[in-house]
Amino acid sequence: MKRLAERLAGHRVAVGSAAVGSLWPVACGLAIAWFLQQLVVPVVGPFYAKILLDIGIAIVAAVSLNIVNGFAGQFSIGHAGFMMVGGYAAAWLTYYGSIQLWGSPAIHGGFLGGGDLLFLAACLLAGVVAALAGLLVGLPSLRLRGDYLAIVTLGFGEIMRVLVQRTSDVLSPADAARAGLAGTLGHLGGSLGFGGLPTYTRVFYVYVFVAILLVCAYRLKRSSRGRALLAVRENEIAAEAVGINTARVKIQAFVMSAFFAGIGGTLFAHELGTTLNPRDLGVQKSIDLVIMVVLGGMGSITGVVLAAAILTILPELFRGFADYRMPVYALALIVVMIVRPQGLFGINELWDTRVWRRWTGRGTPGQPTEKARS
Repeated sequence: MKRLAERLAGHRVAVGSAAVGSLWPVACGLAIAWFLQQLVVPVVGPFYAKILLDIGIAIVAAVSLNIVNGFAGQFSIGHAGFMMVGGYAAAWLTYYGSIQLWGSPAIHGGFLGGGDLLFLAACLLAGVVAALAGLLVGLPSLRLRGDYLAIVTLGFGEIMRVLVQRTSDVLSPADAARAGLAGTLGHLGGSLGFGGLPTYTRVFYVYVFVAILLVCAYRLKRSSRGRALLAVRENEIAAEAVGINTARVKIQAFVMSAFFAGIGGTLFAHELGTTLNPRDLGVQKSIDLVIMVVLGGMGSITGVVLAAAILTILPELFRGFADYRMPVYALALIVVMIVRPQGLFGINELWDTRVWRRWTGRGTPGQPTEKARS
């Protein structure tokens, strides 16, 4: 027993080294986000900058859904509902909070100024509120799976849409200042949408959150908790038999997924010229996210990232077809799913594919590399 304990202790990773191992990818993500914002966006112009924003937001939404649908093997088709909850919570704070602080919902303070700090606080609020919504949805759904769970999540998204549509009109700055922050809770624009939001979503912020989410998702997948999720995905009964608390890991997956979905909703709500409308985050948005996860590979982080980028760019490439754009887009998806029913990468990552191994000289799985042969 002593030797076994010593061997186990040798395999444990120190907290400090684990933290450093997570921080350097985030630092690289910060550098890439700064590079895109300061050097790429001024060169490519507003149209391609908008596409960069859309790709980043799609990655945040799709990878967060992959935690539930891909890692845990659950079937959620109401993910846009969590985006809606987070987006409206953040919109309420940035719009009415700006009025209470500065008397106007316009942008204040420039980059990393007071307005941007308020926006980052709104991102945190959105994540927490959406995570609570994920907890509320996940708790009564523990005994459900497959089609039944899909119906529950679909119903949640529709309930959120109807509740938002029944809210009152957005208050003017003068009325909002008189009502105070607490008195504005029910004034979210109703069916007309929440207009007049300040534009805080920049390429820098989007890709910082992309980097944080990718690191969290990767660390989760490689951790014991992530392996427990994958075990639940493959066979829930067998996972329970080996001692995995399936209820707890499914709830954790729902909460983490909803947290980042709320941040994605915040980024979506504060794009340039956006009026946050509940119809934009309805069933169709949820289905689009499910398609990204299935196309990329259920459980593959890099596959979902690639699928989110492709499915964001394809509609823009097909704009020249005018009336035939959507049928051609749908036909392309059908062809891909026939050729690769398991998705682009299956459950594997980019570096696990044979093409990547050959390109990097690592050889194919189970076969020696050139260096090993020599």
